[in-house]
Amino acid sequence: MKKAGVKDRIIATASDLFYHNGYNQTGINQIIAEANVAKASMYVHFRSKEDIAVAYLQRRHGVWMGNLASYVAEHTDPKSKILGSFDFLEHWLNEVNFRGCGWQNIVTDLPEDHSKIKDQAILHKSLVREWIHGVLSEAYSDEEAANLGDEIHVLLEGAIILSQINKESWPILKAKSACKKLLA
Repeated sequence: MKKAGVKDRIIATASDLFYHNGYNQTGINQIIAEANVAKASMYVHFRSKEDIAVAYLQRRHGVWMGNLASYVAEHTDPKSKILGSFDFLEHWLNEVNFRGCGWQNIVTDLPEDHSKIKDQAILHKSLVREWIHGVLSEAYSDEEAANLGDEIHVLLEGAIILSQINKESWPILKAKSACKKLLA
């Protein structure tokens, strides 16, 4: 089996460290040591820890959205697809022991001047919002899909953070119940 390249090892290592330990609690030297790369090699690919975090969030977005799409793919109608997204949240958060959202976690851990990371978090949340609007536009007018989609997006995001805080699934189940009422 081929060994992962330097850039991939750095991103994979940083991803694990940022997600589980936090951005501020993870040092560049720790990433270098755990990725088993030379400092000079790291700087060939990344100029800063912030650039590594951006790469982490970009990769995480692709994986997360892919997993969401796969999880709800069996649902054929938009309403069940949206409700299935809550089931995806429950599955995912249980799988990561309610560690929560990587984007929410990193943004709350950021120094003020790290706008590239914040921009990635905003982009991800905007793309999730667009996904919801897109699914709903199959059953509703564009205006209805946008309004209803924003309400559902708030339910999804709130369910994530409350599940993380409580280390339980009940917020997801309550948000799904509220979503059912919105979709009725």
